[in-house]
Amino acid sequence: MDILEQLARNLPDRAPRMSAASPLSSAFHLQESPPDRRQTKAARSVARGSARETVAKRGLDLGVALALLIVLAPLLTAIALLIRFESSGPALFRQRRLGLDGKPFRILKFRTMVVLEDGDLIRQAEPSDSRVTRVGRFLRAASLDELPQFVNVLKGEMSLVGPRPHAVVHDRLFGSLIRSYDLRRRVKPGITGWAQINGLRGATPTLAAMRRRVAHDVWYARNASLRLDLAILLRTPVEMLRRRNAF
Repeated sequence: MDILEQLARNLPDRAPRMSAASPLSSAFHLQESPPDRRQTKAARSVARGSARETVAKRGLDLGVALALLIVLAPLLTAIALLIRFESSGPALFRQRRLGLDGKPFRILKFRTMVVLEDGDLIRQAEPSDSRVTRVGRFLRAASLDELPQFVNVLKGEMSLVGPRPHAVVHDRLFGSLIRSYDLRRRVKPGITGWAQINGLRGATPTLAAMRRRVAHDVWYARNASLRLDLAILLRTPVEMLRRRNAF
């Protein structure tokens, strides 16, 4: 059994009455307090990369994000026009997420739905979801809806590689169920990550599914390095072509 399987099995939950395979509601409505930032900061201090690695990672983020935004500018413009042509509403969707040490920021995505959910009631996308537009369905399958997040990378809110940030209400839910959940925030969230290249992308309809994703995220946070980031970046295009769990 490899380390990832061990993590997935050993991550304890705080709600023993709930089976790991029990389906979670696709709509979450919580009134709980936000995650404890002190706990997140303490966890982050356990294993920091060297100053050289940190500078190199930031340099990689800036260089790649800026280059791709310039090269992909015509594509980004075309996608924005298609979104506006098909349905009313903005081309870009902004939603609250939690970044490094639990610091909130607004993530940018191309709008793929007819709704703009950003509150205490957010329903994850499902197969054949009627809220997803025709253009949005293609964008989600190809992960093109994530391209505006290169702006978040330039602003220092995200990295190219790191745990995918979830909606704040989902953070609160899974943070209350999975004890190691907050360890994900000892590194910046990313556009792609260790979990994503291992097929763990898209919705998390069960506690077991989220526990396995968190296991991968925690493993990355404990082993983050520039070399690992480069390996993940090289594997990401292949995973995008496979389109596993993308809808």
